Amino acid sequence: MSTYLPIYKPFRKTGLEDSLDDFCLDLLVKLALQESGRRVACFISWCSLIANVPTVFSNALPIRELSPEIRSQHTQLRTTNTFAAKEVKVAICVIQPYTSLHDSTDPIPVVPDQVISRCRRCRAYINPFVTFLDNGHRWRCNMCNLTNDVPQAFDWDAAAQKSVDRWQRPELNHAVCEFVAPQEYMVRPPQPLVYLFIFDVSMASIQSGLVATSARTIRESLDRIPNADRRTRVGFMAVDSGLHYFSIPRDGSENNDPTQLVVRDLEDVFLPTPTDLLVSLSECRENIGILLDKIPAMFQETHDPNSALGSALRSGHKLISPVGGKITVLSATLPNVGHGKLEMREDKKVLGTSKEGSLLQTGSSFYKSFAVECSKNQVSIDMFLFSSQYQDVASLSCLPRFTGGNTWFYPGWNAARSEDAIKFAREFSDYLSAEIGLEAVLRVRATTGLRMSTFYGNFFNRSSDLCAFPAFPRDQAYVVEVAIDETITKPYVCLQAAVLHTTCNGERRIRVLTLALPTTETLANVYSSADQSAIAVYFSHKAVERALGSGLDAARDALQAKAVELLQTYRKELTGGSLGGGGLQLPQNLRALPVLFLGLIKNVGLRKSAQIPSDLRSAALCLLSTNPLPLLIQYIYPSFFSLHDMPDEAGTMDAQTGEIILPPKLNLSSQMILSYGLYLIDDGANQFLWVGRDAVPALLLDVFGIEDRAAIRQGKTTMPVLDNEFNERVRAVIEKSKDFKSKGVGSIVVPTLYVIKEDGDPSLKLWAQTLLVEDRADQGVSLQQWMGMLREKVVT
Repeated sequence: MSTYLPIYKPFRKTGLEDSLDDFCLDLLVKLALQESGRRVACFISWCSLIANVPTVFSNALPIRELSPEIRSQHTQLRTTNTFAAKEVKVAICVIQPYTSLHDSTDPIPVVPDQVISRCRRCRAYINPFVTFLDNGHRWRCNMCNLTNDVPQAFDWDAAAQKSVDRWQRPELNHAVCEFVAPQEYMVRPPQPLVYLFIFDVSMASIQSGLVATSARTIRESLDRIPNADRRTRVGFMAVDSGLHYFSIPRDGSENNDPTQLVVRDLEDVFLPTPTDLLVSLSECRENIGILLDKIPAMFQETHDPNSALGSALRSGHKLISPVGGKITVLSATLPNVGHGKLEMREDKKVLGTSKEGSLLQTGSSFYKSFAVECSKNQVSIDMFLFSSQYQDVASLSCLPRFTGGNTWFYPGWNAARSEDAIKFAREFSDYLSAEIGLEAVLRVRATTGLRMSTFYGNFFNRSSDLCAFPAFPRDQAYVVEVAIDETITKPYVCLQAAVLHTTCNGERRIRVLTLALPTTETLANVYSSADQSAIAVYFSHKAVERALGSGLDAARDALQAKAVELLQTYRKELTGGSLGGGGLQLPQNLRALPVLFLGLIKNVGLRKSAQIPSDLRSAALCLLSTNPLPLLIQYIYPSFFSLHDMPDEAGTMDAQTGEIILPPKLNLSSQMILSYGLYLIDDGANQFLWVGRDAVPALLLDVFGIEDRAAIRQGKTTMPVLDNEFNERVRAVIEKSKDFKSKGVGSIVVPTLYVIKEDGDPSLKLWAQTLLVEDRADQGVSLQQWMGMLREKVVT
């Protein structure tokens, strides 16, 4: 083992080494396909929860990141909703239909023949859990028990003109598959991929380098934008106090110069020309590049501090609503003129008080009403926000929330810092390359007796059980609350999620995920098979909803009350009121739940503090309500590694799996930090490389190429590439820790790396310390205090 200690001695580790076997999913079921040895982790994560599922605590709480493996553990659902009188009877379904930004790394089996067999009554798709009757001529639905006819073409290969073995069909062999949809699944021809980019060209945006960086990134990424069917269309607008349109001629035209058209009327917006504002990427490729090269120079000398973003959005909607598509906003200024103008609402005196919740609500009704209008016309909105001053993320994030979009926030961003410019360029380029779904709807069906009662995520609820997505992203997850309305008599129940969408290649498809769960009449079995990760994700969404509606205090109080209620229920129903374990008894699979609740309460989105700007808090709430399960758990309880004494195999490639081996994880406590150590804390959004004040020169030389600790640069940085083994291993661990693909999720986020010196910048040190969930920090309690509070409330 490599060690860098002032005096050589065995290094004692305690903590999270063994946990995510506990913490990981005892009830997470990832449905997937094994294709050529690759495991495809499209999954439904199911939590069989009596909505008051309790929790248990272990002092040495081990936590590992969620495994990307296919896990099909023994999960059970209660057959009846008649539990204790005070309980709320629900189950939770966490749905992540995609695990990658691209089809090439998301190989789901496809049924190409357009022969789709569905139940006539409940409309469920045929799946591996149906029963065939009458010599295979009919099948019984596993959802509603109705008997249906098997289509005549089900056993026939029309292309080869011969009979086929039905048991080779993907939909009967795989819990996740895609159907190529026939004509009856379309209300219009498949929508092309459309991007409308709206550049903020106000003075702040120009000075920060946002316009130049974003225009250059788009130009360099034009060939990455999905365009296999050559139907992709793009358009460009700019906004300050006026609206700037760009007319782009076809390549090879007599005049190849794009034309700028300016509209100053912000109230009654109109399109200055009916053509050439939204153009074919294939037919105008060269002239689009010419425009993107010119845009930064067009506004280089601007002194206009204003932004009419609301009016630009209205105009952009008018431009693309006949077709549908995605509006991508790149803004560094508070919208302060025109439609949806916003006021400066930030007040430091309000932060940390009961009035802070008002800053997290939308400042203008325009944004929600406009978002709903966009959703109806298949228009999705993504926000890239960069302001170093107040920008009202709470209001602007309302647009993606109801249109299936996302919000990315870059506080204090400036292109003059290479770390900022590189991070955004990488993320934005990956964003442009993602193969999103278009004009999509999600519906979840279940066995008779189960009902979808509530949906959480970024979409518009078109009806009680139908979620509408103008664009279906690949980097988000959704939570469904399932009510148990009737006594279930079957030995198992089924759930099926179906996403009807148009691919970037113009093909209408249905992605179907089916899950079967055994049932039980024993409450103890339900608890022992519950998934604490899915429970944490569910209450994360509930907490965000409560914070936006009733304020942060109400959200934190609700989480604490729920934790107490879960513990009280378990103690009353399954331990007979025993005080063993100090009153906090839970099955092994739920032992990490109290610390997850604490991590959620102390997250920057919900933490009680007078130091957190409302924009930063609003951006964190967006992550808490959209991140896929593995990333959300890491955001709540970050990864923590000791690097100076990591095992010899850490940072090297595993010969069997080909994956980089990570060091054991530690508890998020300052007790784990030694003054001569080197540590990595990673919450999925930021990485902190902690350098102890007594770190030996040999360690610093190997990692940073500098023996003098005072010469090491603090703050945002990139790791130096040195010609020594230990530097290579440290860099490999840092890269592996932020490898989302190995976690079974797609994401464009490139975590920012910060170097923190223990005796360096106090503000940076304090920021990193707030991620040590088990410590007392700011106005938050330590894990020991938290457990004491829970114990006191549970046993009294």
